Amino acid sequence: MGTLNMLGLAKRIGAKFLLTSTSEVYGDPLEHPQKETYWGHVNPIGVRSCYDEGKRTAETLTMDYYRGANVEVRIARIFNTYGPRMCLDDGRVVSNFVAQAIRKQPMTVYGDGKQTRSFQFVSDLVDGLVALMEGEHIGPFNLGNPGEFTMLELAGVVKEVIDPSATIEFKANTADDPHKRKPDISKAKELLNWEPKISLQEGLPLMVNDFRNRILNEDEGKGN
Repeated sequence: MGTLNMLGLAKRIGAKFLLTSTSEVYGDPLEHPQKETYWGHVNPIGVRSCYDEGKRTAETLTMDYYRGANVEVRIARIFNTYGPRMCLDDGRVVSNFVAQAIRKQPMTVYGDGKQTRSFQFVSDLVDGLVALMEGEHIGPFNLGNPGEFTMLELAGVVKEVIDPSATIEFKANTADDPHKRKPDISKAKELLNWEPKISLQEGLPLMVNDFRNRILNEDEGKGN
């Protein structure tokens, strides 16, 4: 509904419209890595479908306003992104691991930890969105870092950066959790002249410094 309202506003005032879509439109993909031409493998009635299908419908609406009302649109499919100033407890895997390790809590891994994700630093994403908005191509464009890590590998990198003695706690996996996630960014490289520059090993310490400061201040505020 938010997308529909904003598309209506863009139509009325002649604004260019950016839809920040998601890699979740690919669902639990049967194609790897995922190209923009892949239509996805989504359970329409699963526990995650309100998000996956909501974003897919938002893309549909955006393209309908482009075709039917001549609204100038751009679509970015954003893959996992991390960086400073994220919410400490937003439930995203990088936030979870970093906050847990700083707080000396076990890092929570769901399932066997062999599912993969690709992590891009926030400044790389911002550069990609700017390139998309300043360019002439509608998209959709995958904006993500093709570096692929299992959850256990991510936990290992977090341990290296924060606390080598940090432990891992395994829990049952959530339903319809995608097994693999990796963007094919050939289209963005070619048409937007964009690719990410910051590796996980470079970006994670910048996020950790910010999280550590905020968590320590939070603890001081509680009298700890």
